[in-house]
Amino acid sequence: MHLDVQDLRNFYYRSTLGRAAQRILQDRLVQLWPDVKGQTVAGFGFAVPLLRPFLLDARRVIALMPGPQGVMRWPANMPNVSVLMDETAWPLETGHIDRLVVMHGLETSEQPSIVMDECWRTLGPGGRAVFVVPNRAGLWSRSDRTPFGFGRPYTLGQLESQLKKHNFAIEQHMSVLYQLPSTRRFWLKSGPLLEEMGQRMPAILAGGVFVIEVSKHVQNRRGTPVRKEAAKPLGVLEGLAKPVPKPA
Repeated sequence: MHLDVQDLRNFYYRSTLGRAAQRILQDRLVQLWPDVKGQTVAGFGFAVPLLRPFLLDARRVIALMPGPQGVMRWPANMPNVSVLMDETAWPLETGHIDRLVVMHGLETSEQPSIVMDECWRTLGPGGRAVFVVPNRAGLWSRSDRTPFGFGRPYTLGQLESQLKKHNFAIEQHMSVLYQLPSTRRFWLKSGPLLEEMGQRMPAILAGGVFVIEVSKHVQNRRGTPVRKEAAKPLGVLEGLAKPVPKPA
C-alpha cells in the first residue's frame, strides 16, 4: 500500500533524518548520471527529493505520482511538473523517457509486475532507470520512522531477478544509507562517517537501501534470416526483351 504524499513530504522536507537521507541519495544519483543535458527525466512514486539536481539541464522533468499515494505540487516556486496517474497505465508515449527514477513506488505497489512493465515501455532506446528500494537485511526496512520501513523490502538477488524477468539489463548496483535510522543527534552527526565506512565495507555493515541502475534490453529475434528465391523465375517480361515473330 502506498504511503500518503503528506507523510512522504514531511519526512524528506521537514525532518532532519529525511533531509540527510535525501542528500545522500541525491549525491549517489548525480554520480551515476552526471550529465542529463537535453534529456527527459522522470520519477515514479515519490522520487522528487532526488530530481531537483536535474531541473536545470534536463530538457524535461516529470514527477509521476500514483493515485493511492496522492500528488503534491512540485517544485516549489517553479512551474509544476507533477502529475497524478494510474500506476498501471502511465500517461506517456512508449519510449518517451531517457532517465527514470523509481523510489517509494515499487515496494509499496500492489501490482509491481505491471509497474515494471510500464517502466520498460516508457523507457526509450538506450535509456537508463534507477530503482531505489529498501534492503531487507538493513535497519531502515525495520524502522517505521522512515518511508523505507513500509511496503515490501527486497534482497539484492530478488530485485535483480525480477528486473531481468522484465527485460532489464543490470548495469550496476550499490548499497546506500549506512547511517542508523535514528533522530538522535549523535547518529545524525555520525552519518557521513558511517556512509563512507559502509561503502568500503559493504559485507560487514548492511546499507539500508539498494540503488540499482538498469538499461532497457530489447531481445533480438531468434534464428538466422534466409533469403528464398523462386525455383523457376516467372518470365513475365521476357517477350519485351526478346520479341517472338508472329507466325505467318
